[in-house]
Amino acid sequence: MAAAWQSQDAPVRTDPIGPLGWALVVLRGAILGVVTFGCLGLLLLVRLVERPLCGVNRPVTPHITQFVCRAAFRILGIRHSVRGTPMREGGAVVANHASWLDIFALNAPQRIYFVSKDEVRDWPGIGWLARATGTVFIARKSREAGVQARLFETRMAAGHRLLFFPEGTSTDGRRVLPFKTSLFQAFMTEPLRAELHVQPVTVIYHAPEGADPRFYGWWGDMDFGSHLLKVLARPRQGAVEIVFHPPVEARDFNDRKALARHCETRVRGAFPV
Repeated sequence: MAAAWQSQDAPVRTDPIGPLGWALVVLRGAILGVVTFGCLGLLLLVRLVERPLCGVNRPVTPHITQFVCRAAFRILGIRHSVRGTPMREGGAVVANHASWLDIFALNAPQRIYFVSKDEVRDWPGIGWLARATGTVFIARKSREAGVQARLFETRMAAGHRLLFFPEGTSTDGRRVLPFKTSLFQAFMTEPLRAELHVQPVTVIYHAPEGADPRFYGWWGDMDFGSHLLKVLARPRQGAVEIVFHPPVEARDFNDRKALARHCETRVRGAFPV
């Protein structure tokens, strides 16, 4: 995983949270917590039956995750819209990365499993949630490509769509960083390359009226807690737009660099000028 991206321009200081903001923090936070952790408990109970019966297949629990992600935007008051169509095939989805909100934004319109750096597995709280929802943990090293490819084959054979953030870090939501090609090497190994579909997806955040255009971006040394409070406290929220580009087949590209370049071009091309 690359080091956190740093902007040349420091984030605009956020005004102190007032009484209305704190009321929204308590109200939205409580509802979001109940929905998230209540459904997580339900997911774990269902998984007790689903796992021995279905193994790596998850015919039920992804619907619970998707429900939580859709509900999150209603609770927060953030408008969520979609352009294009999620692919039906199992395969890889690659998207730009701007915020922790991406997890909700990308899960809401489709049933997917995130691919994350291996260290996240041991993070307090977040690692546990990631494991429960079927996240795939990998070491982002070229020499691990063969092992990763076999892991991807197993999951995709079960019809899973695995979502990657090829930038390797989150940004301020106003740009797309160059895609790292090491992840794409796993897509080019046989037999995965022969049948793998890859769909580029662009995540575009629109800040609340009057707010810093980078309002939803999460980067640099920002801590999760203060960023979450800022979002919860905002009376009038902005929006997030998910753009699904046509999927491509890995076998149509000569190498990982060509595939990465194509996906990066599509993702960047949907950003507002």
